[in-house]
Amino acid sequence: MGIFFPLVWFRHDDLKEMLDSNKDSLKLEAMKRIVAMIARGKNASDLFPAVVKNVACKNIEVKKLVYVYLVRYAEEQQDLALLSISTFQRGLKDPNQLIRASALRVLSSIRVPIIVPIMMLAIKEAASDMSPYVRKTAAHAIPKLYSLDSDQKDQLIEVIEKLLADKTTLVAGSVVMAFEEVCPERIDLIHKNYRKLCNLLIDVEEWGQVVIINMLTRYARTQFLSPNQNESLLEENTEKAFYGSEEEDTKDAKAEAASLAKRKPYVMDPDHRLLLRNTKPLLQSRNAAVVMAVAQLYFHLAPKAEVGVIAKALVRLLRSHSEVQYVVLQNVATMSIKRRGMFEPYLKSFYIRSTDPTQIKILKLEVLTNLANETNISTILREFQTYIRSMDKDFVAATIQAIGRCATNIGKVRDTCLNGLVQLLSNRDELVVAESVVVIKKLLQMQPAQHSEIIKHMAKLTDNIQVPMARASILWLIGEYCEHVPQIAPDVLRKMAKSFTNEEDIVKLQVINLAAKLYLTNSKQSKLLTQYVLNLAKYDQNYDIRDRARFIRQLIVPTEKSGALNKYAKKLFLAQKPAPILESSFKDRDHFQLGSLSHLLNAKAVGYQELPDWPDEAPDPSVRNVEVPEWTKCTSREKRKEKVEKPFYSDSEGESGPTESADSEPESSSEESGSSSSGSSSSGSEDEEEEEEEEDSGEQSEDKEEEEEKRPKRKDKEGSHKAVSGSAGSPSEEEEEEEAAKKAKKKKASQGRKGRAETSSEEASTSESSSSGSDSGSEAEAKRRKAPPSSKAGPKEISLLDLDDFTPPAPQPIPSSSIVSTSLVTDLEGLTLTDSSLTPTLLSPAFSAVKTYELLHRMAGEGLAVEYCFSRRPFPGDPHMVAVQIQISNNTDTEVKNLRVNEPKPLSGMRIQEFPEIERLAPGDTASVVMGIDFCDSTQAANFQLCTHTRQFYVSIQPPVGELMAPVFMSENEFKKEQEHLARPGEGKLMGMSEITEKLTLPEKCRSDHTIVQQVTSAANVGRVPCGASNEYRFAAKTVTSGSLVLITLERREGSTAQLTINSEKMVIGTMLVKDIIQALAQ
Repeated sequence: MGIFFPLVWFRHDDLKEMLDSNKDSLKLEAMKRIVAMIARGKNASDLFPAVVKNVACKNIEVKKLVYVYLVRYAEEQQDLALLSISTFQRGLKDPNQLIRASALRVLSSIRVPIIVPIMMLAIKEAASDMSPYVRKTAAHAIPKLYSLDSDQKDQLIEVIEKLLADKTTLVAGSVVMAFEEVCPERIDLIHKNYRKLCNLLIDVEEWGQVVIINMLTRYARTQFLSPNQNESLLEENTEKAFYGSEEEDTKDAKAEAASLAKRKPYVMDPDHRLLLRNTKPLLQSRNAAVVMAVAQLYFHLAPKAEVGVIAKALVRLLRSHSEVQYVVLQNVATMSIKRRGMFEPYLKSFYIRSTDPTQIKILKLEVLTNLANETNISTILREFQTYIRSMDKDFVAATIQAIGRCATNIGKVRDTCLNGLVQLLSNRDELVVAESVVVIKKLLQMQPAQHSEIIKHMAKLTDNIQVPMARASILWLIGEYCEHVPQIAPDVLRKMAKSFTNEEDIVKLQVINLAAKLYLTNSKQSKLLTQYVLNLAKYDQNYDIRDRARFIRQLIVPTEKSGALNKYAKKLFLAQKPAPILESSFKDRDHFQLGSLSHLLNAKAVGYQELPDWPDEAPDPSVRNVEVPEWTKCTSREKRKEKVEKPFYSDSEGESGPTESADSEPESSSEESGSSSSGSSSSGSEDEEEEEEEEDSGEQSEDKEEEEEKRPKRKDKEGSHKAVSGSAGSPSEEEEEEEAAKKAKKKKASQGRKGRAETSSEEASTSESSSSGSDSGSEAEAKRRKAPPSSKAGPKEISLLDLDDFTPPAPQPIPSSSIVSTSLVTDLEGLTLTDSSLTPTLLSPAFSAVKTYELLHRMAGEGLAVEYCFSRRPFPGDPHMVAVQIQISNNTDTEVKNLRVNEPKPLSGMRIQEFPEIERLAPGDTASVVMGIDFCDSTQAANFQLCTHTRQFYVSIQPPVGELMAPVFMSENEFKKEQEHLARPGEGKLMGMSEITEKLTLPEKCRSDHTIVQQVTSAANVGRVPCGASNEYRFAAKTVTSGSLVLITLERREGSTAQLTINSEKMVIGTMLVKDIIQALAQ
């Protein structure tokens, strides 16, 4: 063993050297060995630093294995995983689409709640990516983020809505899956994309096809009328007219005529027909899941006359693996109950082979039984005769039950089946005989008088059959029809009384029932036997049997205590019982959606969504009209026009040029045209489409003109576009404005192209932000006009996460130092800007009530109780430590000596300054001391021992995030400068990474200035910053250890809503602080 460990150490050193090598082949070999170690369960976490460095490697294979490694150790070692976040941020900006997608995939796989804001920003940016593959990866990341933090649902729905408008087949399946996971109830998001999804379906990958078909099944059940509602009504009417008498016809004629008149003749919605037409070719898919999905869609949505097309496709799947056969047969068994005629031509396909597994055999039996009718019953029974000779006993038992069901459903073969089952009673196998007895019992209940010989024959079997269920069935038959066998029944009871104590519980209960029935019908012969059996049952171990015996004795044996029930004993025991109906176990499964896990288990699985009922009246079909122009009216003339106009209106797309795929090229412009057409009431002609495109581009140009007031050449163009966007909507006005717009376009086209070279980067950023905004044109325009002009991030590169949704508008940047000025002059300057009522609120500790925490309970401390609080005062020994005030109470009857802190064991980097030793603490006395702890800007607990002269107690102090900082007092101008400095992206830093924004609702009791300030300062040790705006509250602090600034802005909106913004380089602290402040304001 002494040699083994050094070898492991050297091997790891060897791997580190290979990872540090300049050769990709060595790095690849090292990564393969590391991943192999992980697969064998060995710990490779010590290689983390060496592996992380290779994230920047250009070799894709190496990078993939590095990502596999990082995902593996992300949850176990969160601190190490957070170190690699910056590398993924750089990867998100990589020009290679595979690297961007891989970075996002790994980022979303790190299950650390702290990085939720980063994940959200990355997903939002990836959703606007030029590459469909990256957008697909963004759709995959949405459910992962939702499972990590469900509070992000509203923002994720916005991303899903944007991705649903994507026209590429690569994205469609993934975004529908995200939709199903996050917001399946938001059917309104599907309306405008319904036709597009139907048309794309044939080209989507197989996994996406299954997801989309299942979603569209539920959608169609809520938006279209049932295609079979009038058929069922007509069928009922024809049956009544054929079988009913003339009197009934005359009575019901008026009512039927009225009901038919009320029901309009059914006309299938064109969108309903579109779905059925586009899914039908997928029945030929090689993927069994796709075929099954289309089959369930047709079963739930198609008219009865068209459902038959799925039968052949499902029968084809029966040639597949046994697992596929099992699922398909489960669904066929359910379908064959309602739509029997659909599978009758394929009866022989359900014949059982000797090589089939037992569960497949039983399911095929189920289908054959469902398909049995008077024409094919003889063929099916001949098959069943063969099956009974099988060696598989479970299968034989199922076959006997199937024979019983056929006999119940088809009256003309009942006697034949019964005779065949009676012959099986002489079978050598006990299980076959037992199953036959159970089935015969059920069949005899239909015609007991005609089959007394069979009952006598079965009574003789009680000596041989040992299966409890079969013995119980025979006893029940003899007891129920004891009048038909008056001589045999008492003798059977005599035999059963002998073996009563050795019988199973189910048999004992039937013996008691038999004794009671014989006592009521033949008391002379069975009185003593009955009393003997009831006495045995009275002392049985099973309480059910004891209770049954006590109940029956009181019921059948008259005593003084027994009441009126004694008179009705015969009616209770010998009442005519209805014959059991032998039904398929699949009869009620069709309320689950076919093909789902819930249908397979016959129980509602987690995450299952109920299949909606058909609506009584069809919802408005016009909600789906928004996509019609894009799919059915895109002429070549318009395509040519788009090519001419795009460089002028959308420079971001013009710049991408040939590198962008044909599917994704017109994406942003089509989204804009779709959003504006949904808001307009026009009929959707080509000319109106052109006009809408002009409106959107006009809004973009207006936004640019507000920012770039120095360019007078573009001002008349703004006027022309305003005229277009302000159209009233009447046909004559639209035509006139359209002509004017076209003229203006021709006139300004050359001028716009000249200015394009100068303003390409600015226009690109503007068009990008406008396309990634909200879908509603009017809302977007209103937001743009309210927001002040944003500063330029840089002419060469647009930051990946530079989205309008996240980065608040900031004023033009002013160079400022990173050190906070504390000069009295600047403070006074800031104070002059504010109202006089705000000046007393600068000292936050005056507001915050000191919260006390328990360090040691007096029961655990054997009478010694210790509490602590954060005094929010500087620790005199070290300014980088948090001062913790500790109060020690002696609740014992004896003196406590030598109270001290012993052997503090803080985590790496953490420091603890012990309090001076307390030599004596008298009984009932309390001592207060202060100790300092350097938490290293972390909320991890500081562990140490609290010792007395006799005992040691292990205790820990865990700080709230608000206590890790000290208040900073600054002017309003300084606050703004520091906020801009934090918001400005630096090298390798994504924009928005140092800013966290959350919306919240203020309760009624927390809407006054005083209460808001008090709650914020109670949650965090911050200082109030003066503010000129009445609806804004600003606070500032710095972390005690590193001195990093934390800036808090709370802005009250209309009503009770508010927005909380925290700027800090310490992203972890900012995220936790947001939650604490929101919680404090909600109290």
